Amino acid sequence: MSNVVSYELVDNIGVITVNNPPVNALSHSVRSGIQNALQQAQDDDSDAVLLICEGRTFIAGADITEFGKPPQSPSLPEVLVSIENSKKLVVAAIHGTALGGGFETSLACHYRCAVPGAKVGLPEVKLGLLPGAGGTQRVPRIAGVKAALDMMTSGNPISAQAASDMGLIDEVIEGGELRGSALNYVRDLVESGAPLKRIRDINIDPSSIEPGFFENYRKQLARKARGQIAPERIVSCVEAAVTMPMDRGLERERELFTELVQSPESAAMRHIFFAEREAARIKDVAGDTPVRDIRRVAIIGGGTMGGGIAMSFANAGIPVTLLEINDEALQRGLGIIRKNYSITVKKGKLSEARVAERLELISGTTSYLDLADVDLVIEAVFENPDIKKEVFAKLDSVCKPGCILASNTSYQDIDDIATATGRPEDVCGMHFFSPANVMKLLEVVRGEKTAKDVLATVMKLGKKIGKVCVLSKVCYGFIGNRMLSGYGREAQMLLMDGCTPAQVDSALENFGMAMGVIAMSDLAGLDVGYKARKARKDLPADPKGYIVADTLVEMGRLGQKSGAGFYQYDPATRARSSDPEVEALIREKAAELGIGQQQFSDEEILQRCFFPLVNEGALILEEGIAQRPSDIDVVYVYGYAFPAAKGGPMYWADQVGLKVIYERICEFRDRYGEQYWKPAPLLERLASEGKTFAEWAASND
Repeated sequence: MSNVVSYELVDNIGVITVNNPPVNALSHSVRSGIQNALQQAQDDDSDAVLLICEGRTFIAGADITEFGKPPQSPSLPEVLVSIENSKKLVVAAIHGTALGGGFETSLACHYRCAVPGAKVGLPEVKLGLLPGAGGTQRVPRIAGVKAALDMMTSGNPISAQAASDMGLIDEVIEGGELRGSALNYVRDLVESGAPLKRIRDINIDPSSIEPGFFENYRKQLARKARGQIAPERIVSCVEAAVTMPMDRGLERERELFTELVQSPESAAMRHIFFAEREAARIKDVAGDTPVRDIRRVAIIGGGTMGGGIAMSFANAGIPVTLLEINDEALQRGLGIIRKNYSITVKKGKLSEARVAERLELISGTTSYLDLADVDLVIEAVFENPDIKKEVFAKLDSVCKPGCILASNTSYQDIDDIATATGRPEDVCGMHFFSPANVMKLLEVVRGEKTAKDVLATVMKLGKKIGKVCVLSKVCYGFIGNRMLSGYGREAQMLLMDGCTPAQVDSALENFGMAMGVIAMSDLAGLDVGYKARKARKDLPADPKGYIVADTLVEMGRLGQKSGAGFYQYDPATRARSSDPEVEALIREKAAELGIGQQQFSDEEILQRCFFPLVNEGALILEEGIAQRPSDIDVVYVYGYAFPAAKGGPMYWADQVGLKVIYERICEFRDRYGEQYWKPAPLLERLASEGKTFAEWAASND
């Protein structure tokens, strides 16, 4: 055995127990331990073998830290061959999660049982990979081709009951503790003479797959998984499961898995995987810092954002009080919440009973006095600093000592807001992204006087409500929105220089962005940016920047909500189409300003749009606004739909080469002027030293 795997005989059942905290990952010691225990079981008096895990979960996946390292025998496929070929019946008992290699291990067993709360899945696609230990060959043989593809290309886990309905779990164990119930299940199988049920012995009839199925599935994926190659490779593997014998299918799976492990897309997605976990660590806040108890939350403002935030807490089982200025506004806000939940029910993602439970946790009020006992208040009113300070002064007067006072502001100065209170140490920013009940990113903004236990509490709470938290210090727009200004500006300037809106958006979407920046501005509402620009006094007095966008607003073309912005929108489907009138307007404004229009390649469009992101990111790092470049990557992947397959703007910049980016920015400076294209000192220094942002981060951690 190994120190993480034990084996014992319990009556006539051999029990292999894995105990490799925290998630029983399939490290080399676990694999060799299972292999050795299984061999021992072949030679003893056992009639069957039970594979079970200690701790909070079954095997939750492969040991990702071993990726890229020389393989050590036994490999996982070798272990699974031993399980599948065991002369004695092998049963997996699942609790917690059986994910990736863990679920593949269970599929190599002859039977699987699970507790009702267990979940199983193959999430490898989220790391730019595919199941590499038989998952693509075994799941379609049991669950069917389409169900297998849906499961593997989404990467989302499913419940034990759903897995049972698909045939992936043989028995859902109701009641009793896992070990005892699982042993009873194995004994029942032995006593009934259950056969050694090997999934590899199941064949899929090729004629059962409709003509063109795989081709059509690939087309659907191409629209959804921009820039990712793993989903298509999963389709190829499942196709092999239909058309090839099991062993040849396994060879094909391994071949494509190896290709993906070595791909830049997977490297980028693994970077984001680790970056997300690293972002939760605040450098000067100890991991064991005591946190405040958050039992009840209040939200100030019942608009779309406030309602979405309230739903996030209710979804996590935390009671919420929604405060509005009057009863009419309150009922409107509560109505938005009910409408959002009803949409979820119609989509089949939530039952009426669960919605009722969540709505029960959301109450409303028009009186600040009703917030006297809450543990956290999140202000989500208009982006007006005076209104926000007025709200915080009221909260300071009614909220109990130790209550955390947070602002959902996208841009405003948290330190200035905190001056409206006598407790600046309790004030922080919690910048949710819209729709707040869907978007995963939460920027946690640290004021100059914010207490460390407040930060520790909010980061932990964010995780509890399903958010990916990134810490930012105070500046205009924090990390994400501050960087966004250059991205949006250059897209607008590209229009004046000769691009059409569709050309800019097409280049960005082909890169992997879910939506181009021009289409995104239409979606957000052109009037939003218009009002924000009018309120700012620090923008360069250059009419070239937003002259077209401002003109469209003044024409009443506000974007999707008015049916027209930079694009025309179909009233029924909201599908966008190019508008010759807008393209003519762009040419007219360029001529008025004496701008000679020209043709641009997709590569230059990407450089014009993305290099400002990188440059501003370098400034943010130098100023200490973000803790590390990978935090910026997390912000952009989870908050702004930067493709995970590119790893985020700072990781992508390292792959492009900082020297290349610096020199190109200098070219743009000479061509377009220093007011927009001034290289960040950190970028210039790293470029001259031949270093990357990642190397800079390692030396500053």
